[in-house]
Amino acid sequence: MINIKTRKEIQIMAEAGQILAQIMKKIAEQIKPGIKTIELDELAERLILESGSTPSFKGYDGFPNSLCVSINEEVVHGLPSDRVLKIGDMISFDLGLCYQGYQADMARTAVVGRPNKLQKKLIKVTKQALDAAIKYAKPGNHIGDIEWITQDIAESNGFNVVRELCGHGIGKEIHEEPQVLNFGKRGTGPEIKPGMVICIEPMVTVGSWQLEKAKDGFAYKTTDNSLACHFEDMIAITSKEPKILTR
Repeated sequence: MINIKTRKEIQIMAEAGQILAQIMKKIAEQIKPGIKTIELDELAERLILESGSTPSFKGYDGFPNSLCVSINEEVVHGLPSDRVLKIGDMISFDLGLCYQGYQADMARTAVVGRPNKLQKKLIKVTKQALDAAIKYAKPGNHIGDIEWITQDIAESNGFNVVRELCGHGIGKEIHEEPQVLNFGKRGTGPEIKPGMVICIEPMVTVGSWQLEKAKDGFAYKTTDNSLACHFEDMIAITSKEPKILTR
């Protein structure tokens, strides 16, 4: 069942999204050579608690931390650790919080130092896929339209999209209906209606889209160890243009 949010609920989620966006900005500013990923997690948790919110991921399905930190071939759900970031690492960081009973969720990818040509293209294409998908998040369209454009942009640029993981609805729960895949056909899936709030999150790989669990037991990585990129925003569907709640 897809939960349709009231105007008041969307306003609370918008506030949650802005809190989260500011925290993510502060985390991004700390991504530099020599920092441990556990230090980024500690910063994220401290900022969440200071905002009057609680971490969404800590304890979710046994995940022990607040921030997901995935590096290079890791796609999502990477476990913070004593691993030290070095020049050239591509790092995806995914964070959720609960504010006044409602969830917010977003993800970004960055490169430590100056990105190389491939990293730059991968980030650019993944951002393009997200922005294009958001434009399709309008009443009268279908979830399949969002899925199709994500896949089309990634594959037309020589990349692949992850099929085993997906975006999702969000509200009082971090994961609600509907699922929002990164591949699909136009005109399929649930109809998009005002009051829906969804997380669109392209996960794009340079090589194989197939995944396996990493050594930490939480992260998913590409089976061929190719680079992966992940961006996510939380979107409220209005009667007109989609409203991005996490920017």
